[in-house]
Amino acid sequence: MTMQDMGPAVLAVSIVLALLVIRTAVHELKAPGAGRREWAFLRDTRALTAGLATAGLFVALGWTLSGPGSLPWAVLAGLLVARTEHIER
Repeated sequence: MTMQDMGPAVLAVSIVLALLVIRTAVHELKAPGAGRREWAFLRDTRALTAGLATAGLFVALGWTLSGPGSLPWAVLAGLLVARTEHIER
């Protein structure tokens, strides 16, 4: 996979991230302060560590299998793992 093949991966990940932001905006309209609580995992050290470890693993495995097209998916996986790790506590 070359850098030109990264377009579809970036587009798909961008759509997923846009949906998360829209979901946050809707929650914020319903209950002010909900957006801050939903994205609080970005300040949680344990959640960020889990997310970075996941992203690193995805990059290492994905790069060997599909090249640079795996980078956006690795970032998304790390973000979702960090969010899940924060919610579970």
